[in-house]
Amino acid sequence: MNLTQEYIKQKLLEAQQNAPDSDGYAEIPVKPETQLKCAAVLVPLTYCQDEWHILFTRRTDRVESHKGQVSFPGGACDEGETTPEQTALREADEEIGMRPQDVTVLGRLSQLITISSFRVSPIVGVIPYPYAFKVASIEVARVFTIPLAWLANRNNYWEFSLRESERSLIAYHPFDGELLWGATARMTVNFLKTLDILK
Repeated sequence: MNLTQEYIKQKLLEAQQNAPDSDGYAEIPVKPETQLKCAAVLVPLTYCQDEWHILFTRRTDRVESHKGQVSFPGGACDEGETTPEQTALREADEEIGMRPQDVTVLGRLSQLITISSFRVSPIVGVIPYPYAFKVASIEVARVFTIPLAWLANRNNYWEFSLRESERSLIAYHPFDGELLWGATARMTVNFLKTLDILK
């Protein structure tokens, strides 16, 4: 398949039209009294070495939550931000020095409710690569990419049910010493399903 930027944008648009602002998955039971916090992440796509890659970060051991985990650039919404795109782009700038004007936003994925009670909106955008990242060393330990084709290969990840729960966990095999699992892995697989490229 010739996976063009226009194709990716169209598939994201179709998914958004079918389920606008929906919660695609919840890692915790959500009750009417559950207080969810607003958050957004950037799912950075880049074309390098003749194929699409997704860019990830690994969090440091000094951050407040999800220490040492592989994640997308992102975080909690600031007061005054009216769209998840604003939040995702600001956080990407703060965490890895990705300037908002260098990101071509293609669309959104379904929201996801994390175990830390955040309702996260994943924003998909194309970024240039290589790039002169300016990493916030307090938050980010490493920036790296994984090929989209590798991520789309079902042999490279597994999904298993959590004991005494209707929920499940997705985890990838290690890639370049990094372990992609949990909410970030689920957003990644959701993106691949949206593009209809899982193998």
